[in-house]
Amino acid sequence: MKTETKSATKSTAKSTASKSASKSSTDTKQTASKAGKVKAKSSAAEGLKELFMDSLKDIYWAEKALLKTLPKMAKNATSEKLIHAINEHTTETEEQITRLEKVFEIAGKKASAKKCEAMDGLIKEGQDILESTEPGPVRDAGIIAASQKIEHYEIATYGTLCAFAKTLGMEDAADLLHQTLEEEKQADMTLTENAYNDINFDAHEQDEE
Repeated sequence: MKTETKSATKSTAKSTASKSASKSSTDTKQTASKAGKVKAKSSAAEGLKELFMDSLKDIYWAEKALLKTLPKMAKNATSEKLIHAINEHTTETEEQITRLEKVFEIAGKKASAKKCEAMDGLIKEGQDILESTEPGPVRDAGIIAASQKIEHYEIATYGTLCAFAKTLGMEDAADLLHQTLEEEKQADMTLTENAYNDINFDAHEQDEE
């Protein structure tokens, strides 16, 4: 009789321990899951139209910030081809800002900017490259590297905005955004050509001197 009682007690203890371990494991997983979740702000977008507008404000700020930065890049470059490419893109950027304002109009909203942390970071990185390089081919190569990072960010952003606009049935806005997208792609190609045809090789020659 005592043996049966001991056996039953052990069985109950094992069952309780198993349930406790299982509950502990579940609680741990739930805590870890909650820890990885991001709580949305009170102003968070609830629909695609809101997300589109938030992204539009973001790139509007980015283009305006870039417009102030490009002349400084041109002033610190030495390659005539690079200076010309930067100046040309400065003019394009002015037109791109005007297009964005038209997109705001199409959406029935007043043009407004929201700080773009990504562009702010890329511009600061570009400034750091200027401070970390001597004037000449090496700095030119650095300017191209910084500029292409910016172009790639803009290409990704405008591509996404085009897709959003089409989904929302805003074809006129999509056309304007696509026009800018193509200009950004061309600017990236121009920078690549300048880098591979001249500047990178000139910078490399300095390494060998």
